[in-house]
Amino acid sequence: MWRNSLFLKIYTHKIQLSLHILCTTSIPITTYNTAPQHSSFTPKTIEQSNKKSIFGTIKSAFLTNNNVYNSVVTSSATSLSAATLEAPSGSDAPASLGETVEEYVKSRGGNRVIRKVLIANNGMAATKSILSMRQWAYMEFGDENAIKFVAMATPEDLKANAEFIRLADSFVEVEGGKNLNNYANVDVITKIAQEQGVDAVWPGWGHASENPKLPNTLDAMGIKFIGPTGPVMSVLGDKIAANILAQTAKVASIPWSGSFGGPDDGPLQANLNAEGTIPDEIFEKGTARNVEEAVEAAERIGYDNGIMIKASEGGGGKGIRFVDNEADLRNAYIQVQNEVVGSPIFIMQLCKNARHIEVQIVGDQHGNAVALNGRDCSTQRRFQKIFEEGPPAIVPKETFHEMELAAQRLTQNIGYQGAGTVEYLYNADSNEYFFLELNPRLQVEHPVTEGITGANLPATQLQVAMGIPLYNVPEIRKLYGRPDAYGTDPIDFLEERYRDIDTHVIAARITAENPDEGFKPTSGSIERVKFQSTPNVWGYFSVGANGGIHEFADSQFGHLFAKGPNRESARKALVLALKEVEVRGDIRNSVEYLVKLLETDDFKANTIDTAWLDGILAEQSISVEMPDHDVVVAAAIFKAFEHVKSSTEDVMESFRKGQTGTGDIPGINSFSTEVAYMDTKYNFQVERISPDVYRLTLAGNVIDVEVTETAEGALLATFGGEAHRILGMDEPLGLRLSLDGNTILM
Repeated sequence: MWRNSLFLKIYTHKIQLSLHILCTTSIPITTYNTAPQHSSFTPKTIEQSNKKSIFGTIKSAFLTNNNVYNSVVTSSATSLSAATLEAPSGSDAPASLGETVEEYVKSRGGNRVIRKVLIANNGMAATKSILSMRQWAYMEFGDENAIKFVAMATPEDLKANAEFIRLADSFVEVEGGKNLNNYANVDVITKIAQEQGVDAVWPGWGHASENPKLPNTLDAMGIKFIGPTGPVMSVLGDKIAANILAQTAKVASIPWSGSFGGPDDGPLQANLNAEGTIPDEIFEKGTARNVEEAVEAAERIGYDNGIMIKASEGGGGKGIRFVDNEADLRNAYIQVQNEVVGSPIFIMQLCKNARHIEVQIVGDQHGNAVALNGRDCSTQRRFQKIFEEGPPAIVPKETFHEMELAAQRLTQNIGYQGAGTVEYLYNADSNEYFFLELNPRLQVEHPVTEGITGANLPATQLQVAMGIPLYNVPEIRKLYGRPDAYGTDPIDFLEERYRDIDTHVIAARITAENPDEGFKPTSGSIERVKFQSTPNVWGYFSVGANGGIHEFADSQFGHLFAKGPNRESARKALVLALKEVEVRGDIRNSVEYLVKLLETDDFKANTIDTAWLDGILAEQSISVEMPDHDVVVAAAIFKAFEHVKSSTEDVMESFRKGQTGTGDIPGINSFSTEVAYMDTKYNFQVERISPDVYRLTLAGNVIDVEVTETAEGALLATFGGEAHRILGMDEPLGLRLSLDGNTILM
């Protein structure tokens, strides 16, 4: 049975609390005296019918009891990892559910109260942040509305019925189009923040999240930026500067244009100036300012392992090329230069057979830095992550601890505040690791870390922004085995270790991309998303009922997470969950392809590297195929059923108009239909021998099919001794058929 919500379960104290995580209700808007009434931006209150909590009945995949319900998410549903919702008891329970935010901040050693937050993002980032921080507020204060949220919404997001708009307390409509008009426009963000009287701005990922102008401008306005300071972000946002900082903190770096690996050519040292930035003369030594300098750097590094040409301001697969000879380098340098205009460029050695390993770090205002384990993000397509998992099982425990300590040293050395990710390239054969970059923001895949550590990361970001020391954050204290989660005794994060991780989590990104066309992004409406949760699988989606993906939106609209006691258990749980995902609408998606990848021998054995998926795509060694005869029969069944439905309605409409002719009735039960597939046409004769049984005849072969239509419009058809689920949609290019979760364009 399909239900319009994903359920988790929360226990707090001795009372079972039911919270509705799917916002089918109104969220009251508090009028703040500090909010100007003359804003050029008009905030919109989200009014809905019932006066209930924003949360639904939450059933956690992380509770150890067996009273966990299976449920389904439709496109109006948003599910959230409930990694932080363990049943609190004794000293782990909140000091007082009646405690105010002000009292909490004071008791935890903080120095700033944040009660109203502008979410300067959209899509998955905005959805996840609001859900996580509301969840924390309810668990801590018994009031999910203790923190108010203002969203920014473009006309495209409003038309697409974006989930984050519904979740916010209010929203401000902003100009549509490309993100420079809205979510990446610092002037727009800061103007809204000031006029709406917010205490802080949460930037998320992408858009303006790594633009130093945003924290600098907000700081001048007296508004807290939930993330690192402007000068630190400025240094880390540049990959060249980040490499120099890493070398200064004695973090291993792969040979690059700022340290060629020889005894007399580096590594460069940061020698930060009074503004906290790297002096220009040092920075320039790490760059390749023109093609000739790039060629010189590559010759000193050597082409044996390959060379990467990278724009320091690039990201998301842009501004990066691989070459293995001088001629290609000269061409690729120009391509990178044109792709990220104005960005400094540097050269680095390719780390062959490398794994992409991340360490999740959080720094506070008091000089503390904690490493919250990490993730393996080696399954990538053109440098875009497909799967993420944690902990990184491929890395020996002691080696990974060294990577964590190096990340913590770097974080402390630069005075980093907030959540960030130190990324490494790791060679499993040699057990060597090299610094890649430090992302000064929260990552899309952060719920993997939440699943293995129990730390609610957006809520941790919020508490750090309130000036609370990391060792006073209850979830961090629990991770480090402190018996009193609400105590205040310090933790030396460089000397003490957190508890052993006994869970593995694998995540899959659900994107509106067409795997048949090289994962080309698609856009369009989404009628619904069906997703079956289990005690070991959870997920969330950024689309609402009858929503969609517009042309300016990120292609990712969902994220699924599966956990288990080990990697193989988590993999199997994710495969089963993906097989049950059904997306109905105009977009294409990659769900079926993801299942095929997860079931390859290489992924099962964990022998992949960052080049693995690109190799598969180049060789086209994996494809999603269904038996031709099943596809053709399923298409004929769909067309026959649609014919009966439409013909019956035509006859009924004639009767309603008083037209009593019956000449069209025989054509309802006996007719022909044509299916074209793989350059072949199949002409079926169809006889309807009972209300739900169709007899199909093709070239003398006869098959009887029992057909039932489900409530959501899918056909359950039994033929050849097997039951199949069929969905179809006529498109300009032909019939798009979904057969047992596999999409086929006829």
